[in-house]
Amino acid sequence: MMRAPNAWAVAVRRPDGVIESVAKDLPRLSARSRWARVPFVRGVLVLVESLSLGMRALSWSARKAGEEEDEEIRTRDIAWAMIVALVFFVAVFMVLPLLLARGAERLIGIDNSVLFNVVDGVVRVGLFVGYIWAIGRSAEIARVFEYHGAEHKTIHAYEAGKPLQVDQIQPYSPRHPRCGTNFLLIVVLIALIVFTALGRPSWPWLIASRVVLVPVIAGFAYEVLKAAAETAWLRLASRPGIWLQRLTTREPDAGQVEVAIASLLAALTDDERRAVEERGPIAPGALAAETG
Repeated sequence: MMRAPNAWAVAVRRPDGVIESVAKDLPRLSARSRWARVPFVRGVLVLVESLSLGMRALSWSARKAGEEEDEEIRTRDIAWAMIVALVFFVAVFMVLPLLLARGAERLIGIDNSVLFNVVDGVVRVGLFVGYIWAIGRSAEIARVFEYHGAEHKTIHAYEAGKPLQVDQIQPYSPRHPRCGTNFLLIVVLIALIVFTALGRPSWPWLIASRVVLVPVIAGFAYEVLKAAAETAWLRLASRPGIWLQRLTTREPDAGQVEVAIASLLAALTDDERRAVEERGPIAPGALAAETG
């Protein structure tokens, strides 16, 4: 999946070996809304948009990869999966660290709000990294991480002005500073600081703060990530995310890079695509992609 300033696109290799791509305009939420230019608010919009587009991309690609014709059922299944994932996220990454922090307090016999929140934050970071490592052991998710690496390599080559050929793209790193992994890790780290500063209110407010403040923290994290891309000394803020991408990206094969190229081409405007064509030949496999 690729996201351009005014469009998004996704490409998939069907069971018959043919790459198929589809491109759509970005939702009004982020592309044309005046709120998309307001600092701290735009980060929340990007988060909401990413979840929405991710679900739509999964629905389309699942149908194409599995030759499933019933879009309504497929979309409903994925919607339920997203709801279950949200409940899982709150239970494991919000409530469980609180319970473990309380258990640590009782174990050492010290009732201290700073200690409580530090343990809560450290456990949350550990669970986050451990979860990514664990799912990466699955062959299916490992393949997803290979496609993730193909996306990053292709973006690196595009931004460097290189021809979109597989041999020109493969030398680049599968890690990229604007990856969503960076964003998620910055959210987790900022949450540690914010929740520590809040102290420890009663349990209902404690759990509510972990959920309600996520959009606020996400808005702040987005500004940090954006500033890090434009300010040399702030690039250190994105380094932990780059390190974490060693878990969320893998080296792709040539066929996966072709799919990434097809997705990028679908997201570009006509003028941008002509500019890419002027750099040199494009990978034939990507050019053979069909439009969905």
